[in-house]
Amino acid sequence: MAFKDIVAVQQSGMRAMATNGVIGLHLVSGPIVGFAIGYGLDAWLGTGPWFKLIFFLTGILAGFLNVWRDTKELLAKMEKEKRYPEKARK
Repeated sequence: MAFKDIVAVQQSGMRAMATNGVIGLHLVSGPIVGFAIGYGLDAWLGTGPWFKLIFFLTGILAGFLNVWRDTKELLAKMEKEKRYPEKARK
């Protein structure tokens, strides 16, 4: 195995780890941001837990939507690499 091939394998592994990290970050950040927005609106308007609940649930939905999109993109990329492995290395 040539040095070029080793570097290519390492780079593809790093890309996969970065993609997985982004998927996990999307899953966590959506509910946190939604709760923070709801908390701010509840504090500003004095409305109790309603905006926290609404925006938290919206954040969960947004997080899962982002995970679904990222996973779909990752699967398409994996399928492309499987079909054309010589283009994936470049």
